[in-house]
Amino acid sequence: MKCPYCNSTKTKVTDKRDSEEEGITRRRRECLKCKRRFTTYERPEIETIVVKKDKRREPYNRDKLTFGLVKACEKRPISHEKIEKIVNEIEERLRRKGKEVKSEVIGKLAMQSLKKLDKVAYIRFASVYSDFQDLADFKNIFKDIMKK
Repeated sequence: MKCPYCNSTKTKVTDKRDSEEEGITRRRRECLKCKRRFTTYERPEIETIVVKKDKRREPYNRDKLTFGLVKACEKRPISHEKIEKIVNEIEERLRRKGKEVKSEVIGKLAMQSLKKLDKVAYIRFASVYSDFQDLADFKNIFKDIMKK
């Protein structure tokens, strides 16, 4: 592990905690050279292949999912921790689904989570994910939200 302050590889772990979310370990570290402390988070890698709508395949990318959720939640009262929690929950479900997963599955999981969290963020995400073309698409999603 490299120190983010001085790039030394000589560090020691001063505290280790397993997070509430499955599979995430938090480690508090101290650099033996500059004596500064920093925190690292470790999570298992997802080796899932995402099958896109056009049948292309690409490795799962956590950053893409996080970016989409952050954009949907922009200027909404939603903390980054809540977004991270959604991403972690989706990843946990992806691990159970196997080696390949359709992009639609990831999008639907994200929409389900956003629908419970914030209706505006849900509509924003759905409008991009579902490629809304006109006002009728927005009307349909509003009807769906109002039913529940």
